[in-house]
Amino acid sequence: MGCFILLILMMFHFACLSSHSCHPYENSALLHFKTQLITNTTFYENTYYEHLCPNLYPKMRTWDNGTDCCSWMGVTCHSVSSHVIGLDLSCSALVGNIHPNSTLFYLTHLQTLSLACNYIYGSELPSQFGGFVSLTHLNLSYCAFKGDIPSQISHLSKLQSLDLSWNYALSLKETTWKRLLQNTTSLREVVLDETDMSSIGPTPGPLSLIANLSSTLVTLSLVHTKISGYLTSDIFCLPNLQKLNLGANQGIQVHVPKLNCNTSLLSILDLSECNFHGPIPSSFFNLTYLTSLILVDSFLNGSIPSSLSNLHHLVYLVLSRNNLSGKIPNVFDRLTNLQTLSLHDNNFQGKLPSSLFTLTRLSQLDCSSNQIEGPLSDKVAFSNLTELFLEGNLLNGTIPSSIFSLKSLRTFDLSKNQFIGPISGEITSYSLEYLDLCNNKLQGNFPETIFHLVNLSHLCLSSNKWSGTTHFSLFSKLQNLEYLSLSGCSLLLLESETSVNYTFFNLQALQLFSNNIIGYSKFSGNFPQLKYLELSNNKLEGKVPKWIHDIHSLIHLKLSHNMFTSIGHQFPWYQFEYLDLSFNLMDDDISSFFCNATFLNVINLSHNRFIGTFPQCLANSSSLRNLDLQMNKFHGTLPDTFEDLVTLNLNGNQFKGLLPKSLANCTDLMDLNLGNNQFEDTFPNWLQNLLNFEILVLQGNQLYGSIVKLKSENIFPSLIIFDISSNNFSGSLPKAYIQNFQAMKIQSSLYYYLQSDSGSGEGNIELEYDNSMTTTVKGVSITLTKIPNAFANIDLSSNNFEGEIPDVFGELQALKSINLSHNNLIGPIPHVMGNLTNLESLDLSSNMLTGNIPAELTNLIFLEVLNLSSNHLEGSIPQGKQFDTFSNNSYKGNIGLNVPLQQYSSSQAEDKFGFGWKPVAIGYAFGMVLGIGLGFCGFSVGKPQWLVIIFRVFMHIQL
Repeated sequence: MGCFILLILMMFHFACLSSHSCHPYENSALLHFKTQLITNTTFYENTYYEHLCPNLYPKMRTWDNGTDCCSWMGVTCHSVSSHVIGLDLSCSALVGNIHPNSTLFYLTHLQTLSLACNYIYGSELPSQFGGFVSLTHLNLSYCAFKGDIPSQISHLSKLQSLDLSWNYALSLKETTWKRLLQNTTSLREVVLDETDMSSIGPTPGPLSLIANLSSTLVTLSLVHTKISGYLTSDIFCLPNLQKLNLGANQGIQVHVPKLNCNTSLLSILDLSECNFHGPIPSSFFNLTYLTSLILVDSFLNGSIPSSLSNLHHLVYLVLSRNNLSGKIPNVFDRLTNLQTLSLHDNNFQGKLPSSLFTLTRLSQLDCSSNQIEGPLSDKVAFSNLTELFLEGNLLNGTIPSSIFSLKSLRTFDLSKNQFIGPISGEITSYSLEYLDLCNNKLQGNFPETIFHLVNLSHLCLSSNKWSGTTHFSLFSKLQNLEYLSLSGCSLLLLESETSVNYTFFNLQALQLFSNNIIGYSKFSGNFPQLKYLELSNNKLEGKVPKWIHDIHSLIHLKLSHNMFTSIGHQFPWYQFEYLDLSFNLMDDDISSFFCNATFLNVINLSHNRFIGTFPQCLANSSSLRNLDLQMNKFHGTLPDTFEDLVTLNLNGNQFKGLLPKSLANCTDLMDLNLGNNQFEDTFPNWLQNLLNFEILVLQGNQLYGSIVKLKSENIFPSLIIFDISSNNFSGSLPKAYIQNFQAMKIQSSLYYYLQSDSGSGEGNIELEYDNSMTTTVKGVSITLTKIPNAFANIDLSSNNFEGEIPDVFGELQALKSINLSHNNLIGPIPHVMGNLTNLESLDLSSNMLTGNIPAELTNLIFLEVLNLSSNHLEGSIPQGKQFDTFSNNSYKGNIGLNVPLQQYSSSQAEDKFGFGWKPVAIGYAFGMVLGIGLGFCGFSVGKPQWLVIIFRVFMHIQL
């Protein structure tokens, strides 16, 4: 008996010894595997790995030769056999490759393996992973593997969890998918996000295979896998399924009219960016165990039914970016567990339901960008609310003081609503980090309790009616502030205390356009981190002050629409990316400026009095994309060394000489405006093959010669503005070019805009360049901003073109305006002109056209301006539709025309050629401002000159 006990004790002793002793060949295999990868923690800094692995730790650094591998971090050994059965190297800062001959595959007893969140770049997933026949858990997510998932993975019959997600370049074939589901009968978790499964056909489909073969499945995540087919109720009825995430698969057609089971354990359902095209399926509200329902960007419409209250376990409800409408149901008193509610970017109307304000556990509420109206409740129970987004609605009334006392609130956005009145009471939400009240109708004295919110990093109070005086230095109390916008508050006096030194240690963006700033030139603040500064439309004058020059961190400076007379000290341009000094009175010679400008991407110096020659440094710049020097006093010839420009506008200067052929090297060039200079050259046919070229304005130069016929089939394919008027071109109209204007044959739904001030106060940094151009529309020279896709225009007027008008004009369906006046054109007006049903202005005056006016022109129902005067037309004038609105002045100077006697009242006559209200009212896509501009057209030719000058200054229109 004693011997037996001794034997038992000896066996236990050796078992204990073995549990702490690693097998030598496994020890060696792990050490060799360590040499195949590099531990590099610096590689992970400032990448998405840093977010994925907040507890990044290089586990392999604990692996030392001569020590027991069972004691190494990330290694688990069997308690009896001592074989390595677990290897967890997730978030270990590993970089390198795993080859098929890697000693990793010597660990044949592995049951769990995780290499997640390491950079195994460029490696195809080795088939040897299929040799771990005892494996139950395999996680290779975020490893940068590529290629096909090997079929050998389906040999892992004991697998319970498989995660190959977010490798970006992995693909899964249908045969491997089928075998995997058939062989791994214990699968509980499948995560294949970002794996390409597009080769799996929609019939029977990857989801049907899951529903038919897997009863053990608990988690299925196939985000952005390009799967397609119908999603039916079968998968919802899998007996153990709790989490289903099929987001970002627009090939999925959702069809779940009812559930085929009495109960479902589903708790997390994410079908974002799938294809619903209808209301939320009513069957979803029978999934009573749901804690998360996420249906973002899913083409949903209709309303949210009151049966939402069935989901009383719901914690997370996100229905954003759909077409849902109607009122939000007042059922939230039954959803007491709700912590996140996101309904933004829909069409919800009516008031916010009162039961919503009773949710004590709610931490995030986002109902922004809807049509919600009415006041906010002054009784709120949001004791845990951290984020509140209600911007972009129709909310009105005063802002309840109770909201400003929420202790946990960190983010608060009520911008773009109709709130009125002052901020009453003290703001005691001291946790606030983000506060946006821009674009409302708030008024009264500036709420100085804001200066107590020391955690603020983002503050936008623009476009309100604050009054009184505020010392700008007080904002320096907010030492965490990174973004500050007070734009469009013209009743608020911003005063600088020159005797006070203050520092904005973290401020990166400051927007003060359209303000009333006192003592701006004597600001004594320090801005060591400021990158974006906008002071447009403030009536600032004199030289650009020294305090702005002293901000060495600036990369974005916008001082447009002021009265500055000089740049002053030269800036350290080398770090600048965006510079806008347009619409000032600056008269510096900038010929030698910008030579240290390494990163300048956008330069707008337009509408000033700058002098000098074109800065050679700008022509040599490899970073410059958008350059606007229009309406200045530059002179001389242009350099011929341009590289990568997207827009170049030199309109209204005194440049001369040849057009720079290097512009043909700017393959992304979209807008070229060289109008109203003194260039003397032939037509730049070397630009014809630029695929993105949309605007070409060469009007008002000394260009000459015929536009030669070219055989290329790809001539200006994207052109929508073609203005070569007021030159000396001759020969026939350029038919070969016109018939290849493909973009002018396609009607666009986009709009174009008039040049406007920059004082909108939207509260956002505007990083994109607002392109502008000047063109003639219906007799008025106007300035347009942005590329005007919906405004196709051809102006060949005031040249020496001869011959007939080619029929190819009739193919340009997108045209809004054609001007061929003041040439030597002969022959009839083509009948195909009647096909241009979007045409609003047609000027063929002062030519030698003959024949009748085609009756087809009556089809032009949008035609507002017609000028056929001073030709040799004959016969009767067509009647009906728009032709009944044109006066006889449209036809004068055509002796052979039978012009009927037209009776106009004095007011009607003014509507046609005076300052009447009809042009103002018409104003098609240009809106009211252009309408006034149209009235100004007639006004400028028929009214007293002194009044024309006053009106011109008021409207800022360049004639």
